[in-house]
Amino acid sequence: MRKLLTLILTFLTIGSIQAANNYDNPDTIVVARDGTGQFRNVTEAIEVCRAFMEYHKVIYIKKGIYKEKVIIPQWLTNIEICGEDRDQTIITYDDHANIVMDARFWPAEISEQLMAMGNRAILGTFRSFTVRVDANDITFKNITIENNAARLGQAVAVHTQGDRLVFVNCRFLGNQDTVYTGMPHTRILFDHCYIEGTTDFIFGPSTAWFEDCDIYCKINSYITAASTPQDVAYGYIFNNCRITTAPEVTKMYLGRPWRDYGYTLFMNCELPRQILPEGWHHWQIEREKTARYLEYNNRGEGASTEKRVSWSRQLTKKEAQQITLENVFRINDTWNPKK
Repeated sequence: MRKLLTLILTFLTIGSIQAANNYDNPDTIVVARDGTGQFRNVTEAIEVCRAFMEYHKVIYIKKGIYKEKVIIPQWLTNIEICGEDRDQTIITYDDHANIVMDARFWPAEISEQLMAMGNRAILGTFRSFTVRVDANDITFKNITIENNAARLGQAVAVHTQGDRLVFVNCRFLGNQDTVYTGMPHTRILFDHCYIEGTTDFIFGPSTAWFEDCDIYCKINSYITAASTPQDVAYGYIFNNCRITTAPEVTKMYLGRPWRDYGYTLFMNCELPRQILPEGWHHWQIEREKTARYLEYNNRGEGASTEKRVSWSRQLTKKEAQQITLENVFRINDTWNPKK
């Protein structure tokens, strides 16, 4: 009986290995909610990808609404997640920071901590994500990532942890804290993307370049909340972007520093009349001494610099010429995602 059981387990193990090996190649994996792909959920497709791949692999997601909480683990690399249609391929979830969770249903590594708090705790901003990218060298194209939680607290759509991440022609939908670039000394390119939100809806310590993006403000509030470390030369750079607002919006700040030394630059951007004449807010007054808030060659009714706060600065033409992808992303290596 024991030998028979061992034999059965051996065959099951071999079968599972062979099944996994079917995807251990550079071919495209297709995800479709209607069952016409190899998987119906994005997470299932991610789970069959081999760790530390040296080849480029595409996960192609057909049009549909995928309600799931997606994590790209740190051992994956060289994956491109590509939607069939930016506006109709949607990954969505509805967690927000103030959801009360029962510790019994949390993973073991954090359940003890929550048990000590009486078995119940709020979810918190950093667990509210719809998509979290822990891996390096990941690309998203033609896809919408949404947090459609009610406006009851911070609700992150995309939370990045990895380095050398690229988002091309993507939409990020949410309210407060839509895009969280969550790891210092990491680099992210947002190219021809749409980002919307209410308060601090682009925030964090990473170095991120926003090229030709549309930024949509839904209420009177703040666009960015950078927390760039002191030893990092660049934080958020918006180049050739357009800021627009909901009809009821009357006053917006370009940003406020979440931590000392927050760095944000708007250059060659379209700034509407709703941008306040002072442009920036200090959050805490002592941060006026350290915040790095810059502008260059912007246009539109909100671009006037006459009444900007004294602790922000306009770049010179010579300084602006040094603000290139190659220079900004020269942190850990010479990565340039446009080459």
